[in-house]
Amino acid sequence: MTRRIVALTAGLSTPSSTRLLTDQITDATRAAVSARGENAKVDVIELRELATDLAQMMTSGGRPSEALGRARDLVATSDGIVAVTPVFAASYSGLFKMFIDSLDPETIEGKPVLIAATAGTPRHSLVLEHAMRPLFSYLRALVVPTAVFAATADFGSVGSELGSRIHRGAAELAAQVVAEPTGVEGFTPGPGDRRPSQTDQDVTPFAELLRGRGR
Repeated sequence: MTRRIVALTAGLSTPSSTRLLTDQITDATRAAVSARGENAKVDVIELRELATDLAQMMTSGGRPSEALGRARDLVATSDGIVAVTPVFAASYSGLFKMFIDSLDPETIEGKPVLIAATAGTPRHSLVLEHAMRPLFSYLRALVVPTAVFAATADFGSVGSELGSRIHRGAAELAAQVVAEPTGVEGFTPGPGDRRPSQTDQDVTPFAELLRGRGR
């Protein structure tokens, strides 16, 4: 069986250390899936190329462009996600957050996710635990235990622990990607089976609240 993995990479330059880390993680994940007797197809989404599309969607009522729609579909139909962002101002980049905000809220519910980040110095490494893991936990994704952080000094240095963390995180992601769901089909809830709560039913649509305003 071929599993589909989507890598979200939010580097802004070319070449990019964020893209370099993304490629190292996806190569290790592909190998880890193969070691389990299956194949992995990886689609890499360069969020830098969608910057204009994301800005237009945010300011024009939420209608995605064709390119952005394809990217969203890749995420929605994937078996697992690798999410890599540079660190800006002690958090994920604005471009990375814009893409996550563009997704339907239940798109990545239940999907295994490996989170990773790059920065100039190691003191930014906590961004993985205080920003990225809570973000994906809020979206009900299954974030694997090992997160991968790479400072500039980690690339090409001898004796760096970066390689071992990449392979450990990739192995954890591969285990989740190839895992088969348990239970009898039709009797267990899926990501699209959430019933509207009483709170959902009681909420007045925002468009109705704004009706008549601004005249």
